[in-house]
Amino acid sequence: MGKREIKELVAGMTLEEKAGLCSGSDFWHTKAVERLGIPKIMVSDGPHGLRKQRLTGDHLGVNESIKAVCFPTASCMAASFDRELLYKVGQRLGNQCQAENVAVLLGPAMNIKRSPLCGRNFEYFSEDPYLTGELAKYHVMGVQSKNVGTSPKHFACNNQETRRNSQDSIVDERTLREIYLAAFETVVRDAKPWTMMCSYNRLNGELVSQNKKLLTDILRDEFLHDGIVMSDWGAVSDRVKGIEAGLDLEMPSSYGIRDAEIVQAVKAGELDEQVLDKTVERMLELIYKYVENRDESAVWDQDADHEFAVEVAGESIVLLKNEGVLPLEPDERFALIGEFAENPRVQGGGSSHINCHKIDSVKEYFKSNKYVTYARGYDIAKDETDEELLEEAIETARRADKAVLFVGLPDAYECEGYDRKNLKLPDYQTKLIEEIIAVQPNTIIVMHNGAPVEMPWIHEVKAVLEGYLGGQVGATAIAQMLVGKMSPSGRLAETFPLRLEDTPSYLYYGGDFYDEVEYREGVFVGYRYYMSKDMPVLFPFGYGLTYTMFKYSNVVVDKTSIMDDETVTVSVDVKNVGNRDGKEVVQLYVADVESSVKRPVRELKGFEKVAISAGETKTVTFTLDKRSFAYYNTRIHDWYVEEGDFELQFGQNARDIVAKTTIHVAPKNPLLFRVTKDTLVADIKTNAKMAEILEPFIDKYNNNGLDSDADVEGSAKNEAITAQMIEASNREMPLRHCLSFSKSFTQEELDDLISRLNEAQGITESQ
Repeated sequence: MGKREIKELVAGMTLEEKAGLCSGSDFWHTKAVERLGIPKIMVSDGPHGLRKQRLTGDHLGVNESIKAVCFPTASCMAASFDRELLYKVGQRLGNQCQAENVAVLLGPAMNIKRSPLCGRNFEYFSEDPYLTGELAKYHVMGVQSKNVGTSPKHFACNNQETRRNSQDSIVDERTLREIYLAAFETVVRDAKPWTMMCSYNRLNGELVSQNKKLLTDILRDEFLHDGIVMSDWGAVSDRVKGIEAGLDLEMPSSYGIRDAEIVQAVKAGELDEQVLDKTVERMLELIYKYVENRDESAVWDQDADHEFAVEVAGESIVLLKNEGVLPLEPDERFALIGEFAENPRVQGGGSSHINCHKIDSVKEYFKSNKYVTYARGYDIAKDETDEELLEEAIETARRADKAVLFVGLPDAYECEGYDRKNLKLPDYQTKLIEEIIAVQPNTIIVMHNGAPVEMPWIHEVKAVLEGYLGGQVGATAIAQMLVGKMSPSGRLAETFPLRLEDTPSYLYYGGDFYDEVEYREGVFVGYRYYMSKDMPVLFPFGYGLTYTMFKYSNVVVDKTSIMDDETVTVSVDVKNVGNRDGKEVVQLYVADVESSVKRPVRELKGFEKVAISAGETKTVTFTLDKRSFAYYNTRIHDWYVEEGDFELQFGQNARDIVAKTTIHVAPKNPLLFRVTKDTLVADIKTNAKMAEILEPFIDKYNNNGLDSDADVEGSAKNEAITAQMIEASNREMPLRHCLSFSKSFTQEELDDLISRLNEAQGITESQ
């Protein structure tokens, strides 16, 4: 249905019918307008599976949904660093929705991981906005390629579960733009999601559900979102303010209460009916975009999706440590220890919880292997040490050549609705690890968790495999990884800190009694913080081992100097120097060599996952544009590149840079600022043209700045200190000091210099 037809349809609707389309008819459906033949459509939870409920609806995953395929959670899939993989997952999910007549899949969830404590981190991709944006973009494009909508969430700054309905996220403008909105911007601009979901919280004092600056000024007018905005379930407070702010659809149903508020506001002249009409137009565009592209022939082959999910999990598992014990040899006697080997944890709790149509286990995978033994080790339901199970596990490990110990966080530790209290494994699991290590020197740990945990035992085990929450087939991928049928290629999409107290938001996370949550760490989130502080971590962002090795060389750029409206292409050769085929995640970081603003020591601006055969070399190429070098400048409320040198750094993770080169970048439109007698020399030197004009003036000052022989004699006692002092003094000197500390300048000369500096920027006296 075209825009003209939709406008005609709206013109024929009653005020009550218009208001009715602005909220759901029940928990999962929009309203139908039978008089005009307008159908209802269904939305359903995702994002790593289809949580379609046919009977009683809920938003916390309490009531049962249909049997479905549970793919790995976002925290797991993000470790794949594989855009095309996320696209393929999206295609599968889109097909499932068509087969089940679901118009919009609610996801992906893409909030930044501000703290590893967030109870919903298993649903989120990363601590990095660039990686988050790229992976979410491809997920959205994959789903929508099947003519099914998505709803990226939760927009914005919903980075904790504690008091999420009332918290006020206090975020400065630069941090908001660089960290918390950047990924959403990428998805909206490049993937055009059909809908966006607003979050529960307040942002800088205003509920997001009625925040016009966020939902209209930024999301629609700046990011160019042309779909609807829907509320998270129960996020609406003032429905009329929500309409005015750009919130189109309230979910779930308000049972007519808020529909009546809209009608009353229009009749009272408090809400412009044209604003309501625009909202209704967007709703109708969404409805007919799905209805007119409905694929009645779609078939959901759950077994085929189950098999595909093994590939997804396999690309995402991260090998954190390996001292020569993996992969396992065919004739080795190894013990599987831990209940997760038999009953794996495959996902987190809450609205994303999938009713798995079947679940694989590592124990089942090895059931016919005569060299494999199993001991339960613990009872996950008890949350305490079971001495009988512990003793059985110790004896089983003692008799084996190697012990593979399955541990992780129980369901209750990671869930929507509340945050974790610490980064520790349950005490009974820690005790089990210690006891197994004591009797078995070849201990391998397999982790089941949705977010980082502390590992005080890391130096005492031979290998660690991070399985994350790998969905219903994660166990099969883990088993194949253990025996070398798959080769590990995942990389951490988040930093694993040594301890909770090291995390950048530690002192501020969670908020206070008044629900104010201050994001005082600013742009220094995740690896931006740890790398800038040169702080030791357990495992850095981007880290992961393989069963082979790679060597980087021959960094080439097509330009060594660019203006910020140009692009630069950089390439690097990567050789597989091991004896196994493997995949490398090539990571490109950009570092501003010298900046007048505080910036992270490096930021991820490119990544590519590349399959490279043993002995083979491949050239990997990236293209960088203005945003790769820019920071968000709050003076101009826009992205800005400060002139200077930038290092293009190739890393195997955020800590280990293995190849690099340098280019010079200059802004096409340098910042203009009027120079006065109070302007500092350092600020003037940020502009190349002005710096050239200023240089002879400063040279003259340095040659004539000391008035007495006594000063010269005293300063000569320590030439190094004197030189440093003069340099620092010059750098932070206002121009007026030339009159105060030197006899060589007149007021006329200073005035002339100021005029020339302003003219160099194109600033006239009248401006």
